[in-house]
Amino acid sequence: MHSPVLKISEKDNLLVALKDIPQGEVVEYANEQIHVASAVKAKHKMALQDFSKDDILYLYGVPVGRALEDIPRGGAITTQNVVHAAGEVGNRKESSWDEPEVTAFQGRTFKGYVRKDGRVGTANNWIVIPLVFCQNRNVRVIREAFLKQLGYDTTNKYESMVSKLVEMYKAGKTTEEIEAYSRAQESTSSQPKLFPNIDGIRFLTHESGCGGTDEDSEVLCKLLASYACHPNVAGVTVLSLGCQKAQINLLKAKVHELNPDLDKPLLCFEQQRYTSEEELLDDAIKATFTGLMEANKTEREDVSVSKLVIGVECGGSDGFSGISANPCIGKTADMLVSLGGSIILSEFPELVGVEQEVVDRCISDDVAARFVGLMNRYQDAAEAVGSSMDNNPSPGNIKDGLITDAMKSAGAAKKGGSSPVVDVQDYPGYVTESGLTLLNTPGNDVESTTGLAGAGANLILFSTGLGTPTGNPITPTLKISSNSILARKMSDIIDFDSGQIINGELSLEQAASALLEKCIAIASGAERCKAEILGQEDFIPWKRGVSL
Repeated sequence: MHSPVLKISEKDNLLVALKDIPQGEVVEYANEQIHVASAVKAKHKMALQDFSKDDILYLYGVPVGRALEDIPRGGAITTQNVVHAAGEVGNRKESSWDEPEVTAFQGRTFKGYVRKDGRVGTANNWIVIPLVFCQNRNVRVIREAFLKQLGYDTTNKYESMVSKLVEMYKAGKTTEEIEAYSRAQESTSSQPKLFPNIDGIRFLTHESGCGGTDEDSEVLCKLLASYACHPNVAGVTVLSLGCQKAQINLLKAKVHELNPDLDKPLLCFEQQRYTSEEELLDDAIKATFTGLMEANKTEREDVSVSKLVIGVECGGSDGFSGISANPCIGKTADMLVSLGGSIILSEFPELVGVEQEVVDRCISDDVAARFVGLMNRYQDAAEAVGSSMDNNPSPGNIKDGLITDAMKSAGAAKKGGSSPVVDVQDYPGYVTESGLTLLNTPGNDVESTTGLAGAGANLILFSTGLGTPTGNPITPTLKISSNSILARKMSDIIDFDSGQIINGELSLEQAASALLEKCIAIASGAERCKAEILGQEDFIPWKRGVSL
């Protein structure tokens, strides 16, 4: 029988409850009996020793909190008796890492779209983007015109449901009869895609482009340029009004900075140059259609797994995220680095408390200084508006066992594995190095995944303990659950159940190997991730305000 508690690191003075433990129960750990002083819920933490007020609590081998009062051994750790605390950040210390065993994956390939600049896409998408928010409507008009006609409108299964409800209402059906109607009995069908080698036509909208600062427009154009240059993108249709701050020339300049020899269509349409909106849309639709005809000629081919660039993300985290989903992603990340691939770790507010560990993993003092400088700048910006970087945990995080920011960060950082940090980039960033790169983004899930895709991630691994229904327009986003209950309950959004590690069904190494196999299948187009099936195409540019 498995112990109901877990000690993560030898340095820890806390235990993680793997199930609900009632007050008065006696649990055994390391051949000792611990009397549970107060009920501890699954995923929450229990004192392994008696704490006096102001004692420091350790989890994952790092400080994660300070006792606000005396806490007895076996007592539950709560927001009432513990407050956030973290270790000081000092100079970089040389560190090494143990590369994982990857013999089974040596020489492995996936079927990707090879671009002329040498980068490889895991998808072949066309994107339609507005340079300013007042073009969002035109983007939606083009979307409605294209998707169903080209065979991509497979996600909105509720249109026929509403049609049936209207029919029932007109026929005089009662409220009870309408409520009893189930669309599960109805068959759904969709037409085949007109362009089988185009994985999707993605329509991005946003609320930026004008009315903000010059920096806002500069950052937006760089982000959109990175999407245009992304290997998962076959071509781009750009809609502009004409008078906004985010000008077409600025976008083209940013594209040239990222890829001077861009070899894909960048079709730009400026409404104020036309005599009518209808004329603008006619031109944009015809040019996009002919662009799709050409992009459809591209086919997948075998390429090394070293061409994978995986962004790692967590959202809706719980007390198991740091001992199952995130370490599983981290081990997979280390395996890919050993195979010559690239990993992107973002969410700087979720590195508070583990800065020294990150600093020690940097390959040089210069890289470490860039990381610390960006963290300090973020903290200064938060303090300027009366907040702090340690205000990151959400009510859901706290309810499920992550009661301080350092506790959340120590678990969140595990998804970055243990390989050396080869580069640090500020948002929106653009990854050029093999290995692990840090990308400065907020902890906000969609702002972060938007940045990860923009930085070049051709896959995103997204861990969740509570269930987070989100995806990205251009990059397949796989959801990894921290617990098997979530994987069963929300099976429509979960791609991989790392709760098998908690249950003892898989070792960490076995789970990581299985997850890497899943990545190869989805990168090859052999499988579709749940976010794509559900049409989750979330896109929120970060305007560089304080977003934790």
